[in-house]
Amino acid sequence: MQDKVLKIIPLGGLGEVGKNMMVLEYDEQILIVDAGLMFPENDMLGIDLVIPDFGYLMDKTDKVKGIVITHGHEDHTGALPYVLQRINVPIYATKLTRGLIEVKLSEHHLLQEANLHTISPGDEVTIGPFRVEFFHVCHSIPDGVGLAIQTPVGLVVHSGDFKLDHSPVDGKPPDFAKLAELGGRGVLVLLSDSTNVERPGNTPSERVIDTAFDQVFRTARGRVIVATFASLISRIQQVVNCAVRHGRRVAIAGRTMVHNVRMAQRLGYLDIPPDALVSLEQINKLPPQETVIIATGTQGEPTSALARMATGQHRQLQVVPGDTVIISAHAIPGNEEMVNRTINRLFQRGADVVYEKIAPECTTNPTGV
Repeated sequence: MQDKVLKIIPLGGLGEVGKNMMVLEYDEQILIVDAGLMFPENDMLGIDLVIPDFGYLMDKTDKVKGIVITHGHEDHTGALPYVLQRINVPIYATKLTRGLIEVKLSEHHLLQEANLHTISPGDEVTIGPFRVEFFHVCHSIPDGVGLAIQTPVGLVVHSGDFKLDHSPVDGKPPDFAKLAELGGRGVLVLLSDSTNVERPGNTPSERVIDTAFDQVFRTARGRVIVATFASLISRIQQVVNCAVRHGRRVAIAGRTMVHNVRMAQRLGYLDIPPDALVSLEQINKLPPQETVIIATGTQGEPTSALARMATGQHRQLQVVPGDTVIISAHAIPGNEEMVNRTINRLFQRGADVVYEKIAPECTTNPTGV
C-alpha cells in the first residue's frame, strides 16, 4: 500500500511577481491558497491580464475543498472570478479582503453564486484534512494574514505577503508571539514571501510615506494627482490624511477604486471626513491648489485613469501645466516600459511628476511565495 504524501504545487507566484496560487494536496483532497493575476509582459500584445494555469485542477474539481485568501491585493485575488467559474468552493478571507472580493465578483456577476466565509486572525478552520490557523501579518493593505496549516504529516506555514513593520499605518504590528509559538511547535515547511529578498538593507515603515507626501503637498502649485493601486487601502488613507492637513478636497478616479473606497468606508477601514470627499464633477469646479485626485494607473495600464489622463482621453480630467502627479508605487518587473511611457506623456503635458521615491520597497504587488 502506497503511503499518503503531502503535495505542495505552486500554480503561480513562485519565482515571479504576480498570479499567486498555491495548491496543497493530501489523500486526494485539495486546499488552494490565493488566486491572483499578473500584468502582461511587454511582448504579450492584446493581453489585459494573466492568470495562473490551473489546468492541473480541472480533473480534480470535486477534490478541492476550499480556497483561502491571505489578503486583498490583485495578485492574490484577481483570478478568483475565473477560478470560481470552474471550481465553486468555499472561500475564506478576513473582513476587508472579503469586501474587496465581493466588489470584484460583483463586477463579474458572480457574487450571488459565491460561498464566502469571514475569518479573523486567531480563528481556526478545518478544510478537508487541513486545519488552518490564521495569524495577523503587516502589509501595505490592512487585514493581511499568514497561515499555519496543520497537515497529517506536519505543520506548513504560509507567510502571506508580509513586512516586519513595528509602526504600520493601521497601528497593528505583526503577531510576533504567534510566529515564535509556531517556531517552537516545529515547522515541516515554510512558504515565505521573498519579494526583493536579494536586496540588502531593511524595508522602511509605510509611515515614511507621510513625510514624503507632506513635502510634495507643501510645494505643489496646483492639483495633486496621486496614483496608487485600487486595493491599497492604507495608501489611500495616507493620501486623504495629507489632503486634510493641507486643506485640500479629494476625488477618486477609477471605477474599481471608487467601489473599493465605498466598501472600505462601510466596513470601517477608511476614515474620510464627510466634507473631504467630492465627486470628479465637483473637483473640477474647485481651485486647483485646493484639490487632490487619487487615481488608478501606477503600472501604466492603458485603460487606467492615469493613463487616460496622460493621453488626453479621460472624459472628466485633463492634465495641465501646474499639476503635480505622484506615482506612489515602484514599477513591477515587466511593466517598466508602460510606466515610463505614461510618465513621459505626463511630462509632455506640463505636469511635475514625482516617482520612485514615494513607495517603500516590497509594498507594491508583492509576490507571496
